[in-house]
This record gives sequence, C-alpha cells and structure tokens, in this order.
Amino acid sequence: MNHVLKSSQGLLTIGDLAERTGVAPATLRMWEQRHGFPTPDRLPSGHRRYRESDVPVIAEVLRRREDGVRLDVAIDRAVTQTLAEAEPAPASVFAELRRRHPALQPYRLRKDTLLALSWAIEDEFCARATRPHLFGAFQRAEFWRPARARWRELARVARSAFVLVDSPDATAAGDGLVEVALAADSPMRREWVVVCESAELPAALTAWELPGQEDVRDGDRLFESLWTVDPAAVRDAARVCARTAQQAGAAEASPVLFDLAGPAPSGVTDLAAVTTLFNRVVAYVDAGTPAGRG
Repeated sequence: MNHVLKSSQGLLTIGDLAERTGVAPATLRMWEQRHGFPTPDRLPSGHRRYRESDVPVIAEVLRRREDGVRLDVAIDRAVTQTLAEAEPAPASVFAELRRRHPALQPYRLRKDTLLALSWAIEDEFCARATRPHLFGAFQRAEFWRPARARWRELARVARSAFVLVDSPDATAAGDGLVEVALAADSPMRREWVVVCESAELPAALTAWELPGQEDVRDGDRLFESLWTVDPAAVRDAARVCARTAQQAGAAEASPVLFDLAGPAPSGVTDLAAVTTLFNRVVAYVDAGTPAGRG
C-alpha cells in the first residue's frame, strides 16, 4: 500500500509525529514496513520526514482500533476516507448512482407513488435496521416540516440521521437528528432522497423532479427515480449525502464518513424483506398515500 498524503504545511520528524499522535516511533516504523503507512519523505541522509496531514489520519486509525477494527483495515479505511475528502462531493445521489451503477433502471414515478415507496422504506428498513445511518433530502422546508416528527422518531434508533433541505429550522434539532442547510446552488435542492445504510437492511431511493410542472397537480408531479437494496450502491448514496452534509458545515458528518469508508458489507438484502417492502408499497398506494413529502 503506497499512501502519500500531500500537505502544504511543514514536515515532521518521526519523534515529532510520535509526540503528536502518542504512537511510539518503533510502532510507526512497523506500520510503515507491514502496511505502507505512514509513508515518509526521505532526506538525502535517509531520515524520515512526515506531513501534518498524517496526524489526523493516525488519530482516526487509533479510534478505529479502539472500536475493535483490525489494524490493516483501520489504516486502509482511514486513508481512503482522507483522500476522498480532498475531492469535491458529487453533485447528487441520483447522478452518482447512475455513474457508478449503470445497471440500475430509472423509472418515472408520480409523486403519490414515490411517497408510498419512501414511507415503505422508512417503515420496513429505516425503522427496523440495527443502528443505521439515515439520510433524507426533502427539496424544500415546506415538504420537510410535516415529516419532522416522523424522522425524529427514526433518529432515535439510528447511529446517525441527517436531513438535507433548503432552509432547516435549527431550533428543531434533537434526538440525534441533524438538519443541514443546502446551498442555494446545490443540485440536491431538486432531489428527493431516502437512504438507510445498514449491514442487514440497506436501501436507497433517489429521484429528480422533471422541470416544467408548475401547473401539474401536486400528487401527479413526475420524478425520474432510482431505488436499490444493493449494499454497494446504498453505501455510495450514503457517502454522497454525508459528504454533502460535511461540506455544508455539519461537523457531525465527519465521523460518519469515516464509518462509511471502505467497501460495503458483503451479502444481499433478505428477499423476504424486499417482498415485504413491495407489499407495503402496494398497500400504501391502494389506500392513498399520507401527505407531507416534497
């Protein structure tokens, strides 16, 4: 593994790095020899010099080790996430899933149908998963407010919960729910998103509202939509949301990004859960979808 983390700041000796991180020089040399991290610059004399950017990555490796993660996995995920954070966040969940998972088939859905699918995912996946990371995008605050109480309840059982919206109400935060204000030019202001990132019940739904529907009845508005229970695609969707939240100023998103580093857990969502999800969608559509989503 050849990791090079660039920084415009000064270089550190191995003693400096050990003092800054609490990791002994002998341990740092062992990490370099066995895992290729941290990768030092070499002076003509052969002495090692490290970068300031190595310090927070080592701190994250130590945090992961305290959580019981194997050393090689902790190093790989911490470095992967640090490099990823240096890149701009993808513009939208929909665009990223289309780019990275071209086999996903988009469908045009009416708002009423999309709302039924959203509620089904929230009921069958978000509410039942074990400590998931949850993300929602509601386009506008007027669509978000009626769903706030529901999402605060979902946040109680989640590891993290983020809502992306044009103008959140900061006084409404609580129960672990983080409301994030999207920039005026953010493409995600046009996007509808529900993401449940978990090992056993992953699910992601994303949709773009088609333009030119100002005179269309609200429930008949059309959206170009994607949904998936593929763990890799769901993790990609979650990363987009977390990085968007982080770049919008939500400090709570940084540790979530570290949790989402590396590949998604292997395996396939239980087909019984998918069947239950589908049946609930049909039931919601047949009964008439609850109001309150954008």
